[in-house]
Amino acid sequence: MPWFRLVAALTLRALVNPAVAVDLLRVGWRYRRRNWWARAPFLPVPDRTYLRWRLYTAYGSEDAIPPVADVVRYARWARHHP
Repeated sequence: MPWFRLVAALTLRALVNPAVAVDLLRVGWRYRRRNWWARAPFLPVPDRTYLRWRLYTAYGSEDAIPPVADVVRYARWARHHP
């Protein structure tokens, strides 16, 4: 449920601010799993192992849920640092 709340909050933030929507889409595309089209669920989602490692290095726990503000701040930062 916490991941659903994060996605819902990010979706709301994206609807309010289209520039943030573009930044979030770019970050989502950047994190997609390699060869995502070749394995189910056939969606460009992040690799679970990589995502858990990123969460561990950023928050000290593989099960951490990042705050909305951190995700938006990273997406804005990534716009200027491709």
